[in-house]
Amino acid sequence: MDIVLLVKAAIMGVVEGLTEFLPISSTGHLILAGALLGMDDAKAKVFDIAIQTGAIFAVILVYWQKIHSTVVALPTQVQARRFALNVLIGFLPAVVMGLLLGKAIKAHLFTPVVVASAFIVGGLIILWVERRPASTVHVQSVDDMSALDALKVGLVQCLAMIPGTSRSGATIIGGMLLGLSRKAATDFSFFLAIPTLMGAGVYSLYKERALLAWADAPMFAVGLVFSFFSAWLCVRWLLRYISTHNFVIFAYYRIAFGALVLLTAWTGWVQWADS
Repeated sequence: MDIVLLVKAAIMGVVEGLTEFLPISSTGHLILAGALLGMDDAKAKVFDIAIQTGAIFAVILVYWQKIHSTVVALPTQVQARRFALNVLIGFLPAVVMGLLLGKAIKAHLFTPVVVASAFIVGGLIILWVERRPASTVHVQSVDDMSALDALKVGLVQCLAMIPGTSRSGATIIGGMLLGLSRKAATDFSFFLAIPTLMGAGVYSLYKERALLAWADAPMFAVGLVFSFFSAWLCVRWLLRYISTHNFVIFAYYRIAFGALVLLTAWTGWVQWADS
């Protein structure tokens, strides 16, 4: 058993769990961390996607009461069926765009410099959204969302196919622009992550199964476990944070971190892979 590899897997799991649901791009951080740790080959890319499942289990645990009550009420309550349908509607655009453009995006955009640039652009967008006059909020909770609201958020989620954009950032900030409250946008982003990331993980494992062997199981298991626990802590913290704070701090982080990566790539201080 390669202890060094397991330590690297643990680090990547923590990076995934801490960044998946914050508006700072987990994919971007995984690409950069993988470049530094030497985990940037084809198998490592499958690993990055697969360990998202650990973070999703954390969301399921945090929202278990809502998920359970919805599933139980599906046969009898219109509101439960509408909520489940909205999650499905929001999920479908990512499926279509992923099948159409996923391969080309992975081939050309999964580089540290692209990620850093997306960090900066995303940070500027967050600052703009948080500093603009407050728009009218017509959706206070996820149960108030219409099918059209869900579709719009689902279309915005497709922007996150560009690494460094942030799936949670796109859906939360996009949802706020579309008239969702900060809480509703955050909650729907988390619920939307369940089918989106689990689907991406299963599809990636199946598609790239020839690259994998049973000997890889410990590495994947360590990544999943560390991703789960770090995501559980992060989600619980974020839900408390948004009750009294905006996302400006994340915007400044994105801009500063993106600028640092570009600077180190330009000067050669850090040899980012594929930069």
